Amino acid sequence: MVEICTKSLCQAAALLLAAGLLALGVNAIRPDGIPLIGDWSPEARLSLENGTNLSIPIEEAEALFFSGEAVFLDARDASEYASGHIYGARNLPWMEFETAFEKVMGDVGRDVVIVTYCDGEGCGLSRELALALLAKGYTHVRVLVNGWTVWRDRTLPVDVAGGFGLEPE
Repeated sequence: MVEICTKSLCQAAALLLAAGLLALGVNAIRPDGIPLIGDWSPEARLSLENGTNLSIPIEEAEALFFSGEAVFLDARDASEYASGHIYGARNLPWMEFETAFEKVMGDVGRDVVIVTYCDGEGCGLSRELALALLAKGYTHVRVLVNGWTVWRDRTLPVDVAGGFGLEPE
């Protein structure tokens, strides 16, 4: 019995090894292969091919907010937006971009600074929204990584389900 289990484990290990080697080989010859080593930080994920980085530090976003020089866009769905968002931010859910774009962005010029945000360091909605806005011709689009959380943590103005406030929920 032990001999059979050992033989089965060896066969399974050999199959896994063969599958892994095959996957690595196919990935290596594909022109669009996945890099095995890379920088997956939020800043690196927000770097464009031309070297431009879309991320904006919270201090810069705060200054733009208080000067009124930027439009803030919440990329989360309507229910998350309704439960709380940056004060004055507009809601343009990434999943509804095509249908809601004109209504939300119709009065925003292509040269206005736009700050997109969602919640969580790994949230990609704000990045996707920023890229879509760039593709539509907006020239000054930035992404506030983990925007909702960092905004609240700094006790900056928010609109929460109970009304306007400065305190985190």
